[in-house]
Parts: sequence; C-alpha cells; structure tokens
Amino acid sequence: MGTSRGSRRESKYFYLFVSPWIIGFIVFALFPIGASLYYSFTDYDIIHDPVFVGLKNYSELFKDEQFWNSVKVTLQYTFFSVPLTLLLSLVFALLINQKVPLRGFFRTAMYFPSMISGVSMSLLFFWVFNPQAGLFNYGLSFFGIEPIHWLLDQKYAMWALIIMSFWGMGAGMLIFLAGLQGVPTSLLEAARLDGAGRWRSFWNVTFPIISPVFLFQLIIGMIDSFQVFTQAYTMTQGGPNYSTWFYVYNIYVNAFKNFRYGYASAMSWLLLIAVMFVTFLIMKSSKRFVHYEGGTN
Repeated sequence: MGTSRGSRRESKYFYLFVSPWIIGFIVFALFPIGASLYYSFTDYDIIHDPVFVGLKNYSELFKDEQFWNSVKVTLQYTFFSVPLTLLLSLVFALLINQKVPLRGFFRTAMYFPSMISGVSMSLLFFWVFNPQAGLFNYGLSFFGIEPIHWLLDQKYAMWALIIMSFWGMGAGMLIFLAGLQGVPTSLLEAARLDGAGRWRSFWNVTFPIISPVFLFQLIIGMIDSFQVFTQAYTMTQGGPNYSTWFYVYNIYVNAFKNFRYGYASAMSWLLLIAVMFVTFLIMKSSKRFVHYEGGTN
C-alpha cells in the first residue's frame, strides 16, 4: 500500500516537472502544425477570417512558375552543395585524424566557423564577395582573373552561396572524425599486411565502418539544403533575376509580403512531403553502401 502511494506521488511529481515541456510542445509545436495544415486548405490573409477552398492552393501551386523556379533553384543548390560539403568534411576529418602536431588546435579551428550564426556569416560573406574590395576577388587577381560580381550576376550568385555553404562544414567534419576514431586499428594493420594501400584500406575497411555516419550526414545535409533561407534573405533577396529564389524564401515572400498564409502553408506541407520522400529514397538505397555491425541494415 505504501509502495503504491509512493508510486502515485512520484508520478504526480513527474508530470508536474514535465508539464512545462508538454505545454510548450502543444502551444508552440503541435498547435502551429495543426493550424498550418488547416490553413493550407483555406484562403487566409490574417486580416479576414479564413475561407475554406479545398485543394485550390495545391492545384494553383503546380501552375505557378515561381513555385517551379524555387524548386529548381533549391535542387540545384542541393545537388552541388551537399556532395561537395560531405566530401570536404570527410577529407578534412581524415587529415585531422592523423597524428600531426597541434591536432587539437586544427580541430577547434575547423569547427569554430560552424558556430557563427547564419546572419553573421551572411554579412561576412557579403564582404568576402564584394566585387571591388572582396577577399575572394583579391585572391583571384593573383591568377589574372578579372573581378567577378558574385552576388549581382545570375551566373555566379548560386555558386557564391554554394561556396559559402562550405564555411559550416566543421560540424560535419567533427562527426566524421568521431566515426573515424571508432575504426579499429587492428583492421587497418591487417589490411596493410595484406598489401592494401591507403586508398584500398580506406575504401574496403574505413568507409564501410563509417558508412552509417555518412548516411546520417547525407540525410541531415539534404534536409538543411531544402531549407536554405537566411543567405537568400540577407544577401540576394532571391536575385539576381530569381537565380537564388529558394523554396523557403518563396514561402516567406508569400506569407509575410503577399499575406497569402494559406498558399504558403500549402507550400510548407509540400516541402515536408518532399523531405520525407527523399529521406525514404535515401534510406532504401542505403542498403547498397551502408554496412552495420552484424551485417544487417
């Protein structure tokens, strides 16, 4: 009887202490998600009451050229940014994993830039890509290359943002580094005794062991690339000529400039479906290159 009373008292205190999180989740997460789903089926401008329009917002999206342009721009960014960032993160992790002097310093130096906020980073790169006094053009001048108007030329604006994405690869590098340190040295030594070189040892021993880490980084990188907003908002405003009109920036414009909250909500839900679908495809295809201990995926 005493034990039962003590259990009820513990349960009461448990729900008492966890209630702020539950309330916060309901008010700031669950309710907005439900409201967004409802508004996606309405015509709503925040001033007037929402008017139910069924699937009109969704059907209009597929006829909207700006919608398709934002999809194309986002996919272009994802196609180049994610693989290159993954590759650079892995390469630097391999380098820093070696026994070199000041290894701790280099790890910190590589990770530190990823701690800078998106707005601060955008303002920094706004100066780096300045056509007259920018650091990037200054470096290119040593090779005899004329100054490039990175953020004002639609041929280069997207590449400028892709180059900018490498700035935050320190976090990915650190995760890869943690995976590399879990590779048994006995397996690498056995591979070398069998005559395997560095590349074959990496491909046949190291990569299979860290492949789950690679899968995690790929999915996170893909999701992040689908949600690019800060760079476009602070640096290009979607220009020039809509060349950096990212999907999430398009949502922002429709919601907070055009006051089409129902339309923007429909775009948000399509983004969620797209992220889930691409993640599902990556997980299904991962059986070909991801290896888990025990031999099961």
